Amino acid sequence: MGRITVRRRVTRITVGQEPKRREDVLAVEEPLEIRVGGKQLAITMRTPGHDFDLAAGFLVSEGVIAQASDFGAARYCAGATVDSQNSLMPENTYNVLDVTLGFGVAPPDPSLERNFYTTSSCGLCGKASIDAVRTLSRHAVADDPLTIDAELMASFPDRLRAGQDVFEKTGGLHAAALFDGRTGEMLVLREDVGRHNAVDKVVGWALKENLLPLTGMVLMVSGRASFELTQKASMAGIPILAAVSAPSSLAVELAGELGLTVVGFLRGSSMVVYSADQRILSEPSNASEPPNASERTDASERTDASEPADTANQPILEKADAS
Repeated sequence: MGRITVRRRVTRITVGQEPKRREDVLAVEEPLEIRVGGKQLAITMRTPGHDFDLAAGFLVSEGVIAQASDFGAARYCAGATVDSQNSLMPENTYNVLDVTLGFGVAPPDPSLERNFYTTSSCGLCGKASIDAVRTLSRHAVADDPLTIDAELMASFPDRLRAGQDVFEKTGGLHAAALFDGRTGEMLVLREDVGRHNAVDKVVGWALKENLLPLTGMVLMVSGRASFELTQKASMAGIPILAAVSAPSSLAVELAGELGLTVVGFLRGSSMVVYSADQRILSEPSNASEPPNASERTDASERTDASEPADTANQPILEKADAS
């Protein structure tokens, strides 16, 4: 079904040495058109796989559905074909998904319709204005009593990275994982070229497991914490959003309004808490303390080490991943 990696011949250049030609593995990026009741709602650039979860999570984040029974069914449009003479890429592949809502669930409001293109790197592309994504959450995350020890929080990035199987091969995927803030258990991890797609896949999985709202949970993402990721966390009832890099100003502003905790620069034993810091518990040790986390967010720390590589090359089919 969906191809998650492809192989390409590349030239590796090191200054002062002869260029070397070799084969490299790239993460696949393909469009997914999401339809509801046969009507086009959005197109997102994503890594194939877990597409049903992606669509479900997307609909949760847009306020269309809130529980498993709201998501009636989903199917790919039929008719995948391959022109084997000219290309290994299907002309009509599993890139159109039609969702049927549950009985009595209202169809999406026309105002939610995007300009039908969302890039994998920018979750706000296609929205007419920021006001259009200020969706009222069904869950009061400010009332979530979760508190978590900073030492437990500090263990999440390494566990996130350890679970990124495709990233290890390609360096080209973001990841999102859901941790139980009370036990530290990692419940699910998803990878995608777009961090917002990875989050939708996590939320969609939780919807199918009847876990919404995700009270007491921590959403951990690679890269930055954007406004849209904050919105997606709140719509799923997640009280803590953590990222290995910085949040945006608007993400912090929205989190402050919602009472959602945003943690950035979560690396090693340090982190920066930007909102609702009462949820992160930390006891000073007797040993000499490292530099304050807020002093470590200088220019050298602001390089997003987990930013995936560009995957714009024409891909060659390699393998499948079931949704």
